[in-house]
Amino acid sequence: MPSGDDPRNAPRDAFRVEPATLVAPLRGRLTLAIGDLTRLSVDAIVNAANSSLLGGGGVDGAIHRAAGPALLEECREIGGCPPGEARMTGGYDLPARWVIHTVGPVWEGGGRREPEVLGACYTESLRLAARNELRSIAFPAISTGVYGYPMALASRVALRSVLAWLVAHELPERVVLCCFAEADGAAFRSAAREFGLEL
Repeated sequence: MPSGDDPRNAPRDAFRVEPATLVAPLRGRLTLAIGDLTRLSVDAIVNAANSSLLGGGGVDGAIHRAAGPALLEECREIGGCPPGEARMTGGYDLPARWVIHTVGPVWEGGGRREPEVLGACYTESLRLAARNELRSIAFPAISTGVYGYPMALASRVALRSVLAWLVAHELPERVVLCCFAEADGAAFRSAAREFGLEL
């Protein structure tokens, strides 16, 4: 599915959100969950995929295992996905009806546009969800596994990008940030407080 203009060309401040603009529009729309992303009952879950979309380790492997072999077959038909973009498939055996696959950046110290690409992963996934009129979506902590993006930095990029989208758009109505471990959730809570939010 098309994902719009290349978000990697966005200016560095494109994902900036001022805390004063946030609280009222976001009540109840953004939540944090600790646990297994594949068990969430939402319209779509986001897969932190590799560029082949053919499965891998971590969240990617868990989603493919839970969805069953039909997901791999559909991913083969798509033909891959560049970093910072998103593609959508069925959810098959998952509770979620859809899977939105996005490819995050490999952390190389932050000087190779990693924040812009990571922010685009969230923005383009939300754009695809809104285009398909999905009301709820759940994200993992993209790029923080084998791709090595530091959790403290990645959580800030994720929050900036998601909050900027929610302030400006009605859909999705609900966004869940799902962390497998409580320590990762603590990083997201800390980042949220920088924006005047409690998760």
